[in-house]
Amino acid sequence: MASHNTDANCIFCKIIKGDIPSFKLIETENVYSFLDIGEKAHTVPTRCGSSLTPGFLFEGPIAKGHALAIPKYHGAKLHDVPDEHLGEILATLKKIAIAQGVENYNILQNNGKIAHQVVDHVHFHMIPKPSDSDKEGLVIGWPAQQADMAELKQLHEEIKGKL
Repeated sequence: MASHNTDANCIFCKIIKGDIPSFKLIETENVYSFLDIGEKAHTVPTRCGSSLTPGFLFEGPIAKGHALAIPKYHGAKLHDVPDEHLGEILATLKKIAIAQGVENYNILQNNGKIAHQVVDHVHFHMIPKPSDSDKEGLVIGWPAQQADMAELKQLHEEIKGKL
């Protein structure tokens, strides 16, 4: 049985424990997945350990079938969660996408406030993209930059040296 780190003030830890109701999809020893209901459907503290204005956590699901998969181990960022607690997450999201019959979807995972992470518990979104419209699903505007090949080569060498 895996060891699970928890935070009594975390909304996702409360969902895993059953203190907050959810529309559970798949639960394994290390992963819990559920439909995104949005903060407006259930008002609770939105950040682990602090309270924010209700409605700040989610504006609601951004597409029909928007689901989350979270490790049962509480860690704020991806690098805070042991690998054994992450291994099943993509397989879980894949099963959910297949069950919904979605052809196009995004898998999203943010780390840190300035990277748009709102809940300080690692979580992955599976967001169906039913059409090329900006009215449903994830809408992304990448701030693309021209790559400097010499800088890119240097960065590559730095990263490879640390792996």
